[in-house]
Amino acid sequence: MPGILAEVVDLDGKPVPPDAEGYLIIRRPWPAMIRNIWGDPDRYAQTYWGRMEGVYFTGDAARRDADGYFWVLGRVDDVMNVSGHRLSTMEVESALVRHPAVAEAAVVAKPHEITGQAVCCFVTLKKGDYNHDVLGKELRQWVAHEIGAFARPEEIRFSEALPKTRSGKIMRRLLREIVTSNTVAGDVTTLEDMGVLTRLASQQDEP
Repeated sequence: MPGILAEVVDLDGKPVPPDAEGYLIIRRPWPAMIRNIWGDPDRYAQTYWGRMEGVYFTGDAARRDADGYFWVLGRVDDVMNVSGHRLSTMEVESALVRHPAVAEAAVVAKPHEITGQAVCCFVTLKKGDYNHDVLGKELRQWVAHEIGAFARPEEIRFSEALPKTRSGKIMRRLLREIVTSNTVAGDVTTLEDMGVLTRLASQQDEP
């Protein structure tokens, strides 16, 4: 956008090569930028300007392709660590929705005693007649091909819908509670349809 000088850099603030994953930063102030956090200016300075000297840290992981387009991969605090590989949940979600059978996907990390964390996917399919066992194996292979073998999902759950707020935002926090305990203890007052959570929590893992 005009007036915004964005770049993808490493932790030292140095630009990364094309198609390499890094941190999305903005080099200089831009029109209508956030100027403070209400009542907590120190937090604002530390969160957005204290990570890398002289630049605005967006908090997003991203890559810039050879054509110069930016691909935002997700929040850097929403990253899974699978066998030592840092993996953005949004990166896996993007891979899943590129499959012709997938309409929507949400990905969360699940504790794993060997790999540290495992990839758990909640998938909504497009209209059609699908064998979930066959499609589950196909989607695992699809993600492994699109990203790498380390990103192969440990678990895939199919659902007619995903838990969302009334504004349409997927509530991944609730999905994390489901994969860790199969129960939901957090606040669900903004949830649009409680029945979605109940059905997801009652599902068995589909290895």
